[in-house]
Amino acid sequence: MNFKKILQLSPLAFCIMPLFFSTVTTGQNRDEIKDEYKWNLNDIYSNWEEWEAGLKDLESKMGKITELKGTLADGPEQLVKAFTMQDELGILSYKVYRYPQLMRDTDTRDQEVSSKLQQVQILFAKFSSATSWINPELLEIPWDTMKKWLDETEALAPYRFGIEDLYRQQEHVLDADKELLLSYNAQFNSTPSSIYSELSTSDVDFPTVTLSDGEEVQVTNGNYSRVLATKRNQDDRKKTFEAHYGVYKEKENTYAAIYNAICQRDWASARARNYNSSLEAVLDGNNIPVAVYENLVNTVKANTEPLKRYQRLRKKVLGLDKYYSYDGSMPLTDFDKEYDYEDAKKWVMASVEPLGADYQDKIKTALSNGWLDVFENTGKRSGAYSASVYGVHPYMLLNYNKTLDYVFTLGHELGHTMHTLLANENQPFATSSYTIFVAEVASTFNEALLLDYLLERTTDPKERIALLQQSIRAITGTFYFQTLLADFELQVHKLAEAGKPITANVLSGIMEELYDTYYGDSQEKDEFLKVVWARIPHIYRSPFYVYQYATCFVSSAQLYKQLSETDESKKGKVVENYLTLLKSGGNDYPMEQLKKAGVDLTKPEAMMAVINRMDDLVAQLEKEIESLN
Repeated sequence: MNFKKILQLSPLAFCIMPLFFSTVTTGQNRDEIKDEYKWNLNDIYSNWEEWEAGLKDLESKMGKITELKGTLADGPEQLVKAFTMQDELGILSYKVYRYPQLMRDTDTRDQEVSSKLQQVQILFAKFSSATSWINPELLEIPWDTMKKWLDETEALAPYRFGIEDLYRQQEHVLDADKELLLSYNAQFNSTPSSIYSELSTSDVDFPTVTLSDGEEVQVTNGNYSRVLATKRNQDDRKKTFEAHYGVYKEKENTYAAIYNAICQRDWASARARNYNSSLEAVLDGNNIPVAVYENLVNTVKANTEPLKRYQRLRKKVLGLDKYYSYDGSMPLTDFDKEYDYEDAKKWVMASVEPLGADYQDKIKTALSNGWLDVFENTGKRSGAYSASVYGVHPYMLLNYNKTLDYVFTLGHELGHTMHTLLANENQPFATSSYTIFVAEVASTFNEALLLDYLLERTTDPKERIALLQQSIRAITGTFYFQTLLADFELQVHKLAEAGKPITANVLSGIMEELYDTYYGDSQEKDEFLKVVWARIPHIYRSPFYVYQYATCFVSSAQLYKQLSETDESKKGKVVENYLTLLKSGGNDYPMEQLKKAGVDLTKPEAMMAVINRMDDLVAQLEKEIESLN
């Protein structure tokens, strides 16, 4: 059982492009926003005094668990005691960590809150060292003895999967002294990503540009995505793009040094634990075969023609002499409709009707009880995420800007929230946390439901085109682009493993080659775009994370296909299997959870199904445009 899971808390920052990037925002003052659109953090703690008491209680409990050293082999009752104590620590850790972390995300400039968050992180690092003996001590118990205890002790049932998984990874767990030595690096391991966050959030200074209509725009992430999605003047998009990317280009050597540190850290950690590669070390935690990652990268790279076909269609319809990446968000018609947040709520709630009344009721609760922080304000972290607080409820961050993108982002994040809620309600704490490998299934499934709902209810041909474009962009952003990034991560980590230099020029060179492969001549080259690697927080915070966007998209697409193509009389079983997946939390390996729900990612047909779907959607879009003309 890995006691260190409670030390790895972080927001589930899952966003669709281009809301993927996380930096500080500007906008209205927070006190101008109605309370109904802001988080109610009182559900965690009512004030800082309560939080301080929780922090002290956590530290006290951490001290008590270290007193168990040398006792785990005394019998199953002692194991139950240790695991129960871990549960108490874990539940309290969520509250103690989330309170300052969520508070900080509403105003990243608040140094007092940042210091409180650091207090928690320092405490977690100390605890890592103080409990580094636990896994080695567990593994000193012979498996036959442990299995007998598990079979005969009902109270150990919630911990069985975790214990069995630890024994599976036995060759990668070191002896107590070596584990202690490695634990000293716990706080340092997060330092490169912390530096990245400070450089890209607290210390970022986005410039202001003047557009052709005289509007002055500070090119924050929210404004950047808005301009690219609404301004029909290509020069406006170019100016905004270059000003925004110029922030990262200007500091590309610093970003490269940070990313090099992350890759070197990953390779050092992999070797220390007897893995053959950084990728293997990351995937082994969830028992994911390396072949799944490699097959995804190779299959998508070899089947980019539907993506290029879409790019060429866009260039033609938009009437552009040259087509650039910053033209990718522009609607294909003059459909610039704004979507009120209250309407978006109603549509998302109605779209999930196929999943049953209980699911809808839970969505309604999530939308009306201080679970969401909806609008952008000065100093607020940009993007969107859903963050679990076990024993309380999930919290969702948005920066809603009335675009169609954000209508779907609302549905997306509510998918994460429902996954978390159902898992927490149906699993004990030990198996409540689902893996990243399945984390994007519910979110993208919700998007598919929302798309169908909106398509069925619009008679406006331009809106239909906009919705088809939205669906295609989900594939280009969630499937193609994330796989491109996964390929990038793999190539750079291999450089670290081979002892080769990692510089800004090297990173930009790899990215340029990937763009050539994926987009070819369907998109013009751009010097600024090559530095996109500096702008992707996930590759700094969670290496080998983004490929799971693609595999989750494949999984949700197959599950949605089952729901759509199954006879009415059998749809109930499909829904039951899907909800069982969400309720299962982390009680099994993710590949097995997906197989139970009807998805096998070891088969190449799974990847090709999305690629073929992309081709079909582009063909449908071509017909809609022809009909409109």
